[in-house]
Amino acid sequence: MMNRRQFILVGGGLSAAFSLGLLPTWAVRAAATAQFEVNYTDQQWHERLSAAQYHILREEGTETPYSSPLNDEHRDGVFSCAGCDLPLFSSHAKFDSHTGWPSFYQPLDHAVAQRQDRSFGMVRDEVHCRRCGGHLGHVFDDGPQPTGLRYCMNGLALLFAPQKA
Repeated sequence: MMNRRQFILVGGGLSAAFSLGLLPTWAVRAAATAQFEVNYTDQQWHERLSAAQYHILREEGTETPYSSPLNDEHRDGVFSCAGCDLPLFSSHAKFDSHTGWPSFYQPLDHAVAQRQDRSFGMVRDEVHCRRCGGHLGHVFDDGPQPTGLRYCMNGLALLFAPQKA
């Protein structure tokens, strides 16, 4: 159990790391060392993505809850990676988790990969695009059936293509 003093010290340390740009640098370095089918230089990623998309996909950031228009996207279609356009989720697996982020109960086959995320004193399962390594969000075990999983994704990490009639 963390006492008040420890909480303040940890919070201050994290704030200092963010303000000095240390945490995003670590995330970029980790992503850059992995080999994926789609690889770009840091400069090329900056050219391809908006600043907010870059922060999420390449620096493992998180968008503000309820800020994504994809929360209200209910048409049939496919959600793809904003970094490399790999199809990730079908709209048929999307549900309203009331968390503020687009949520799905399962990805498409061979679309995502996972790794343990121990940031911020928590243990979570990070979800990333298996083709470019872009950070998408996290998966939790409190979702609906048939899987019981909740893939809680950053809307800025996704593109939506409606199904053609």
